[in-house]
This record gives sequence, structure tokens and C-alpha cells, in this order.
Amino acid sequence: MSEPAVFAEGLTRRFGDFVAVDRVDFSVEAGEIFGFLGSNGAGKSTTIRMLCGLLMPSEGTARVGGYDVYRQPELIKQSIGYMSQRFSLYEELTVQENLDFFAGIYSIPRRRRRARQDEIVELLGLGERRSQRTQVLPGGWRQRLALACAILHQPPILFLDEPTSGVDPIARRGFWDLIYDLSEQGCAVFVTTHYMDEAEFCHRIALMEAGRIIALDSPENLRKGLAGEHFLQVDSSDSLQALRLLEGEEGLLDAAIFGGGIRLRVRDPALAESAIRRRLSEAGLEIRRLAPVEPDMEDVFVLRVERAAREKST
Repeated sequence: MSEPAVFAEGLTRRFGDFVAVDRVDFSVEAGEIFGFLGSNGAGKSTTIRMLCGLLMPSEGTARVGGYDVYRQPELIKQSIGYMSQRFSLYEELTVQENLDFFAGIYSIPRRRRRARQDEIVELLGLGERRSQRTQVLPGGWRQRLALACAILHQPPILFLDEPTSGVDPIARRGFWDLIYDLSEQGCAVFVTTHYMDEAEFCHRIALMEAGRIIALDSPENLRKGLAGEHFLQVDSSDSLQALRLLEGEEGLLDAAIFGGGIRLRVRDPALAESAIRRRLSEAGLEIRRLAPVEPDMEDVFVLRVERAAREKST
């Protein structure tokens, strides 16, 4: 059995008394899209920096592409692609000059350097922008260039740290199409995100909170883990007022604005629906929709965080 593309066991990083990453365990196989989902500050970026050889772990073990993060960080850097959360290319250089620079950094042979650059430029639609300085590119095009430089040397393992942050929805979808293409070619893709809908695109997801992995499975299995939980979607003429009216209602476990309406977690859907109709009708609010809904990744994440907090306090 071949070694995983990425392997971590007990991986930990402390900054003084603060534990940023707390004994995380996971592995990523070749061709797998592995997602780290969590809020800002959960420890996702710190984990990636350790795996990329940019930050030494405080304890634990990790191997990336067969290389040890303690003893062989430079070999790791040569064998992976890394797109950081913050734009890290050279803004005073043109698109082409950035591509030339990274081709040199990754020691792509000169005889095939131009052909590989042309492939990447066509793949990411950068052809008309090759001569433009990076600093004048719109945000979405900067992200495309960052991805181009990260995959220029055809790495078997790719780390993407919130690659679609600040990118419009159409560009986000395009990014994920490219990620799927890379996965089908056998590339292991490790991606962090705080967009709940993007987690659905991953083969497996690790939910991270306060430096710890609180759940790890496929999106489908994580949703199945909420069996027995009941959710209602309420769309009314005034969502904020409806939310205030329903807070504290007996049998209501959780409520939040969701997609222009309200997402409710309830004990008994039938009883809750009757109470909701009565309360909103008495207030003169029009109910445009009131129906059970299946949980999504945001529901999964919120409930897992709540469970982790309860377990920590007991």
C-alpha cells in the first residue's frame, strides 16, 4: 500500500502559551480533494504552513510527499504547489515575468519552460494579460495568476489556502472546475476555506475549531451524522422581525438568518410549524414559505462546534 500524499499525527503548534494547532491527525491520498473547513483563526493556515515546511511544528509528526517536515522542509517546498491566503506574487512584475520567475524557482528546464507557461496561460485564461503588471490586475485575475504559479511545475501535491477569498461567485466556480481537473490527474489537493458551500466540493472535510479537528468525513456522511435533527426554513415579509418574535419559542433549539429567510432547528417539526404560523400571523407577518429542509454544511458545522464546546466543558 502506497504512502499517503500527506500524513499528520499529533501535529501541534504553540505560540507561547497559545495553542494554534492542537494534536491533529489526518491523511490525504493522491487525487483526493481534502478540505479544511473552519472560521478565521481556527488553525487552518497554521497547519498548512507546517505541512509546507514554512513553520516548524511544536510536536507531532508529518510527512508530505514522503518527506519529513522536520528534516526535509526544503525537499517538501520543491515537491509541492502552494497558494497562500495573502497574495504573495511580485506586484511590480508583469504576469509573464512572474511566470518566468517561478519557472526558475522550480527549476523547470528551459527547453520546456515556454511550452508549460503557454499551457497554464491558456488553462487559466491569462493570455491577454501576460504583459500587464500584476499590481493593476483585478482580484480574481490575481488569484488566477497565483494559482498558475503554484501549478506551473506540475506538483503532485497542491496546498490552497483560502484560494477563492474575495473572488466573485463565477470565478469561484471556475477555480473549483480547475481543482477537479487537477484531482482527476492524480494531484492531491489540500484546500482551506470558510465558505460552507465550497466544502460540498471536497471528497472529505476536516472541520476545525480552536485548533482541533472536531469531525472528519465526506460531506454526505457528515450530513448523515445529523440524523434525528430537524430543520425548518421560514421565509416571511420581514425576516428580522420574525427572528425576534420566534427567539425563545418553546421547542426551538436554534435560529439564524439564512438565505434571505430564517433557518430553525426544532425538536418537533409539526408542533413547531403550528407555533410559528400562529406567532407570525398574530404579528401580521406574511408567511411565504414554511417547510422542512435538509441540513447543509453550515448546519453541520454549527452543531459540531456546539457539541465540541459541550464536551470540552464537561
